[in-house]
Amino acid sequence: MFTPTYVAQQIINGVNLGSMYALIAIGLTMVYGLLRLINFAHGDLLMLGAYLGLLLVSAAFTPLILTLFIPMLVIGFVGILVERLAYRPLRGAPEVTMLITSLAVSSIIENSMVMTVTAQPRAFNLPAGVNQLHTVAGVSFSTLDALTVGLSVALMAALTLYVRNTRTGIAMRAAAENFRAARLMGIDINRVVMVAFFLGSMLAAAAGWLWAAKYSTVEPFMGFLPGLKAFVAAVIGGIGVIPGAVLGGYLLGFAEIFFVGFLPPAYSGYRDAFVFALLLLILLIRPNGILGASTEERA
Repeated sequence: MFTPTYVAQQIINGVNLGSMYALIAIGLTMVYGLLRLINFAHGDLLMLGAYLGLLLVSAAFTPLILTLFIPMLVIGFVGILVERLAYRPLRGAPEVTMLITSLAVSSIIENSMVMTVTAQPRAFNLPAGVNQLHTVAGVSFSTLDALTVGLSVALMAALTLYVRNTRTGIAMRAAAENFRAARLMGIDINRVVMVAFFLGSMLAAAAGWLWAAKYSTVEPFMGFLPGLKAFVAAVIGGIGVIPGAVLGGYLLGFAEIFFVGFLPPAYSGYRDAFVFALLLLILLIRPNGILGASTEERA
């Protein structure tokens, strides 16, 4: 019934989807680790990155690689702007205040896009060669699939090296461990938070470009569900822990693909419900997520 080739195909699909979830989840977990903020506007940065990518892709003179990296850079600065205008003035306020603010920012971004570009979905068409199919041992994948996995792994590896080996990265880890103590030790907290928003927003923009390229469409509300599922992935892996976000992203990608691929087609419409059921199951077993550790509230 399920041949080795079919199973291998589903694994390829799971890696592809999990890579995108992991990129989005990393930005969410970095911000949460520092500010204990569940940033629901993060998915909208994904959407903005996809729209900017569409604008550049439509300009035939723009090299394809720049249609990806320019949105990453621009949306990185948009993330800084959001943090500076919406979140920094509320730092130290109750967490629920920050949460509600993130919902407000999300709504403002989405409705601003509806008013400026309309809610009409738009086609995101890449050059034909990007979607060219390759078959190896009966398993099919496109050039875009290989780009998605390769780029995601490269970005996650670069982020890991940055966080582990640079002064700012070490400061980020210290602030995530104890925000107030890091400030008392002379760490520039504003700079650390700014860098976290910049890097997380860049990864969200990359995921938005890849998501739009995979599904060939962009629309103002496209970031909501991927952002929500990426948050689920971050919680599953251990919210506030970057390796946990990566692990959770890939686990969620595999689980979602396997749910659709190995169950009767009649159940495929319940894939989103399955995602949240999986979250509840894992939290019952590991309340802090797979890699999350039980820690005291920060001083």
